[in-house]
Amino acid sequence: MNFETVVFYVLSAILVLAGLRVITAKNPVHAALFLVLAFFTSAGLWLLMQAEFLAITLVLVYVGAVMVLFLFVVMMLDVNFEQLREGFWRNLPMAGTVALIMVGEMALILMSPEAKLGSYHAAAPLAADASNVKELGRQLYTTYLLPFELASVVLLVGMVAAIALTMRKRKDNKTVNPGLQVKVRRNDRVRIVKMDAEKPAKPETGDAAEQQA
Repeated sequence: MNFETVVFYVLSAILVLAGLRVITAKNPVHAALFLVLAFFTSAGLWLLMQAEFLAITLVLVYVGAVMVLFLFVVMMLDVNFEQLREGFWRNLPMAGTVALIMVGEMALILMSPEAKLGSYHAAAPLAADASNVKELGRQLYTTYLLPFELASVVLLVGMVAAIALTMRKRKDNKTVNPGLQVKVRRNDRVRIVKMDAEKPAKPETGDAAEQQA
């Protein structure tokens, strides 16, 4: 067992433990920090595969942008996470069953003859002028073009669904119609009411003036 294999198993163990703590931590801030740890260890695994571009992209995009935004929302908004976690134990059997099925599928794939885990050898070192970005683009747009397009469609459907859920009409939400604002006229905003002139005040009598003095 060489040094790279030891580093791989160490990072993998940290990644699995961090993933478990993300869904079991009671404090949402701690869960987000464990997710950051999972992203960093995943970037380390990418580095072992000599995919430096993917590793730095994972750190910059997810840790530097997505998780910072998530932590900002969690810490600034008073979200009742206890209410959100009420169904955790109720849904745990179903979630555990799905997880076991996924683990079994992954084990079958890794143990298949096509995986060739028994004849695994360390990858040949890349040339000094090798480009991760060029190789990634070639793989995405040639070998994995159909899965890439399907993933794009799934993301598009998710974005449209999020917009539809946000734009739905709610009784407790006040909305403004910009079209009606543009068509508004002066008579709709200001109304002039004609009123009779007020009668002049009566002069005070001598007794009332003496009392005020």
